Amino acid sequence: MVASASTQSARGTKASILPGFRPEHGALWGRHPICVPHQAHESGLFSDDALARLIESYPRADYDLLHMAEQGTGNLADWREGDLGRASGDAVLQTIARGRLWLNLRRVHTVDPRYNDLLEDIFEELSQKVPGFRPWKLNFGILISSPGAQVYYHSDVPGQSLWQVRGRKRVHVYPNRAPFLPEDQIEGVVLNLTEAEIHHEPWFDQYADTRILEPGEMMSWPLNAPHRVENLDCVNVSFTTEHWTRDIRNMYAVRYANGLLRSRLGLKPPPPTTRGPSFWARAALAGVVKKSGLMKAYRHEKRIEWVLDPEADDGLRTIAPYLL
Repeated sequence: MVASASTQSARGTKASILPGFRPEHGALWGRHPICVPHQAHESGLFSDDALARLIESYPRADYDLLHMAEQGTGNLADWREGDLGRASGDAVLQTIARGRLWLNLRRVHTVDPRYNDLLEDIFEELSQKVPGFRPWKLNFGILISSPGAQVYYHSDVPGQSLWQVRGRKRVHVYPNRAPFLPEDQIEGVVLNLTEAEIHHEPWFDQYADTRILEPGEMMSWPLNAPHRVENLDCVNVSFTTEHWTRDIRNMYAVRYANGLLRSRLGLKPPPPTTRGPSFWARAALAGVVKKSGLMKAYRHEKRIEWVLDPEADDGLRTIAPYLL
């Protein structure tokens, strides 16, 4: 959760992480894509040496290593997941620099307390600058990716922001409503039946908010807004922050219940709402089913198909697939 008042006082002398965050950004937060300057990229936490040492001690359960098709081709089905194997942190970074690889270090704030300090500082400042913003269940991830790598069209469940540290990437953000975000597909993501897949049509791009994200810029967008990312011709280092609020939790609950009604009972649920008797009934259903663990058997599982090999031309060696 966000730092306490006493901690806020102790950190009051620290320089602002978001000095360019203006009142209009606070008014637009969570309602419209925004791009804001930040200072976090000046931290030594993202140097090659710091990242290499972090990688070498990283828990296997908390990272994703992905290989994807060239930009302009493929979709989430073409993401092949791998394992770091025994490569050194330096070798991992060197291999990423010449491949089509995407390393996602998840829950970094639980692995190294320095990143947790940065995470709390960020949300302490956001809570002061965004009216009524009371986030909880914070998360911090680091993304290290190859020149020309891409993230396919997808949607995330919690509130999310993307912070550029090194390199440049093109970010496309789409409206968080149909036809860009069909209800049955976001329900599948919420239920963890799929990775994060949302169907993309080429004409969607005409309606995207597209920006080149530079080092020292942060971008945030409305809840569940589909997005996709294309690295320019350079290694990229970014980090993501995730958060929950009461409104995000309520929307999650109603879409969880709608997904149960649609996928398990074959019903057509009413549109999601976070108010009134219909919401409370669906929130109760979601709570009972989640507590029971009945949906665990239907969860999407990660299939590991290759291991990082710095000696290979493409940086990977195929192995017998196994489920993580």
